[in-house]
Amino acid sequence: MTSPTVFVVDDDPAIRDSLALLLETAGIEVECYESAEAFLDNHDGLRPGCLVLDVRMKQMSGPDLQAELVRRGCHLPIVFLTAHGDIPMTVRAMKAGAVDFLTKPVDGGKLLELVQGALQHYRQVMDHDQSMASQRERLMTLTPREREIMGLILAGYSNKTIGRQLGISHRTVEIHRSRILHKTEVSNVLELAHFALECGLTVEGSGTPPTLV
Repeated sequence: MTSPTVFVVDDDPAIRDSLALLLETAGIEVECYESAEAFLDNHDGLRPGCLVLDVRMKQMSGPDLQAELVRRGCHLPIVFLTAHGDIPMTVRAMKAGAVDFLTKPVDGGKLLELVQGALQHYRQVMDHDQSMASQRERLMTLTPREREIMGLILAGYSNKTIGRQLGISHRTVEIHRSRILHKTEVSNVLELAHFALECGLTVEGSGTPPTLV
């Protein structure tokens, strides 16, 4: 993964310079932007990191930028910078998913603490998303019949019962079962159940063979 960057967006050049110096001194890569529009023009939504974002700017506000990033599917963690009079606006931004906010003048130590926490959280989210994508890719390798049998296995049916319900031999069920475990890269039914849960799958149906949805 590309090294994370802290994107500082503030229309006050003195604040941008002081925050950049603080973060760079701590060994953190920094990019500064004078407006939300300038940031949007230069950020592709894919680069890892976090935002240190002023709430009130001359054109697009910090919360407006937050909303636009969400609309674009970009979920960079945000630490808001706010004046005391902007606290109600910042509280709304927090409810929309911001990490935290600091009032100006900013406490350097507290900012570094929040930024490090935001970057760690972002890495965890990205690792989880990559794991989910890998699991779903494995799920897609299953044939329709294998998905059907997987659902029956997770519903607690024995190989013989599955064979009777599907009109196939229990040996054929065993072969499908082995292939399912191999393709999903798990060792047993308990791990298969965990895999299904992580993929967001549920088993439904009671009187009829359950299916995965």
